[in-house]
Amino acid sequence: MSQPSPVLDETQITRLIVSGFAERFLADTDLEVAIAGAGPSGLTAARLLAAAGRHVAVLERHLHVGGGMWGGGMLFPRLVIQEEARPLLEEIHVHLEPAEGGYYTADSVETVAKCTAAARDAGASIWVGITVEDVMVNEADEVRGVVVNWDAVEKAGLHVDPLSLGCRVLIDATGHDASVLRTIQRKIPGARLDSPTGQVMGERSMNSALGENQIVELTREVYPNVIASGMAANAVASACRMGPIFGGMFLSGQKAAQLALAKLA
Repeated sequence: MSQPSPVLDETQITRLIVSGFAERFLADTDLEVAIAGAGPSGLTAARLLAAAGRHVAVLERHLHVGGGMWGGGMLFPRLVIQEEARPLLEEIHVHLEPAEGGYYTADSVETVAKCTAAARDAGASIWVGITVEDVMVNEADEVRGVVVNWDAVEKAGLHVDPLSLGCRVLIDATGHDASVLRTIQRKIPGARLDSPTGQVMGERSMNSALGENQIVELTREVYPNVIASGMAANAVASACRMGPIFGGMFLSGQKAAQLALAKLA
């Protein structure tokens, strides 16, 4: 006969949630790498950095991860990648289907789930519902951390002071908005980014070939201790968007991780 289930204690459930959150959150107040955005480039960078033994956390303002992967193309839940990105997905056991022209397709839900699980299994923290609203700087205006709050607080327009997490490297993987870098250019007097104008120029209209070629090249440190990754990299330099082909996003995350590791060495 099976043993009876223990009587559930609502207050103990509450204690477990609060204590578990507090323990993990306190551990992440002093990071080596903070990543804003849990899309394909952010999750890839997080996985590779954590696998290399680095203390990394991803901060995602939505209550879900995956960025633009879920919807594939126009809500058709399929992703297309190129040969160059295939190893990054095969090593986390995403099922890829060869297609003509040297492309591969994948199920978008499976890809999001496995990218996320692989990053967590490697040791990366992933915080959802938390937005990076500002950065911490030193006397030379170099970034040394992130200022965070609940996205729901921001959306509700509540006047609630944020908290801060220290980091040695920050990766802006916030996508088309490049929101962290836009905050830097708005709030740090005289801040110049590594772009032709020194500002976030905004992405150009679609050209898949150009966009995919540019995104890895443009993944770089664009402000002291801040690396632009994924669509944020193209947005900074006014490069083209590429639409629903995702190989460059994964490769950009890989390069962002490599650059972060080099800075931490």
